[in-house]
Amino acid sequence: MSSATAVTDARLRDKPGAWVDLGLTLPIFLGYHLGVVFLKVRNGTDLVTGELLALAHGEVPIYLAETACIGVIFAGIFALAGRGQAFRPKKFLQIAIEGAVYATLMALGPSYLVGQIFAATNNSSAIAESGPLVGSIMSMGAGFYEELTFRVILFGLGAKLLVALFARQRVGLTGTTVQRGFSLRAFALVMGWGLVCAAIFSGVHYIGALGDPFELPSFVFRLLLGVALTIIYLTRGFAAAVWAHALYDIWILALPHTS
Repeated sequence: MSSATAVTDARLRDKPGAWVDLGLTLPIFLGYHLGVVFLKVRNGTDLVTGELLALAHGEVPIYLAETACIGVIFAGIFALAGRGQAFRPKKFLQIAIEGAVYATLMALGPSYLVGQIFAATNNSSAIAESGPLVGSIMSMGAGFYEELTFRVILFGLGAKLLVALFARQRVGLTGTTVQRGFSLRAFALVMGWGLVCAAIFSGVHYIGALGDPFELPSFVFRLLLGVALTIIYLTRGFAAAVWAHALYDIWILALPHTS
């Protein structure tokens, strides 16, 4: 009995395998896609909603049914392919708590550092003025799609390519495995590329109709957030980064703040 309990506890602490890592983001994915269709805006990195609406010929009920079907398929693959990959139902609660802790640290740490460099910084966004519902839905979209774009694709695949080309090594940077024992050159490439990706992540917040006016303090703040999310992605996986990002944005965009 004690041995089985120890195995369960160890698995709860484990970084999830790839399928479980993806499955743990399902509440964020569905929350965004079921809500964004009722808004006039969507996340800039969201390439799915438009396609689903096109397939539904603009009919919202059909779109919602499509989204629900994706959720069912998503959950089925998660349940079948995720067997033996450190999954327990409690991991949904665990990843939510982890995300809340990381979001709190992200709110406090970068704010303190930027405050030491600059006199003050305003981290508000144009979306925050649209109300808590819009802020919450857009936060979930940012959590899922921006982490997929900037951490998994841009950073993860980019770092693998750079290390392969310039350090002649193979490194697992999928968010679930970080190969140990790679060279100092490979380490420097990964860290340097992570900083570049964080700067790109920060910069895109000033582009487009909902982009904020560029200010150096807010740019540095978001760059530090990008670095923090990259570290979370590397050490705890994609789902942890998604939850941390979404909950942080909900805190900033949807919850009331005193001035």
